[in-house]
Amino acid sequence: MNSELAVSDLERALLDRAKRLAEEYLDKAHDARERIIQDENERLQLREERETLAAEADGERLYRRRVQASELRLQAELDKLRWQLVVEVKETVRGRLAALAEADGPQYDQVIGTLLRQSAKAIPNGVLRVEMNARDLERYAPQWLALCAEWLPGREAELAESPLHIDGGILVRDAANRELVDNSFRGRMERLEEALNQVIIERLLVRANGMGSGWHG
Repeated sequence: MNSELAVSDLERALLDRAKRLAEEYLDKAHDARERIIQDENERLQLREERETLAAEADGERLYRRRVQASELRLQAELDKLRWQLVVEVKETVRGRLAALAEADGPQYDQVIGTLLRQSAKAIPNGVLRVEMNARDLERYAPQWLALCAEWLPGREAELAESPLHIDGGILVRDAANRELVDNSFRGRMERLEEALNQVIIERLLVRANGMGSGWHG
């Protein structure tokens, strides 16, 4: 009887031990499962965050490229418009100079006198040889000596008989034809090309900014 009780107690003890071990393993398995799930969730979250950041970075780069492309297109259009305006303004200047020359009034006389004095300063010695277009030659030849005495007192300046194909103004050479001052309207425009462009662009920018334009040079 005692032996049977002992065996029964041993079996119960073994069962209890097995049950406890099983519960421990189940707890460990559960904990391991939870850790695996947590780790996997963390990895998924990190991957999602990296993918989100990568997508945001790609989107930002795409946005910047599109903005830059738009800015380049806009700048190209503005540069084209600006140059067209510069050309138009210079054409207007040329037109006004041509109108001044064709008017044959006192204002044009003053211009010719001023250009002659400037040329004489550039060629300070000797007799000057002055050339002009056919229209001006016909106008100034009959009174050239009197005009020279008024415009350039104390200096001799001969008027060439052959006309030039210029819009207006004069060309002045020394007697030996070694020095030349191109004070024709075209010559002065060419010499002032860069400065004239700068002045026109600056004035256009001032007007554009005053009108609230987004034009930036």
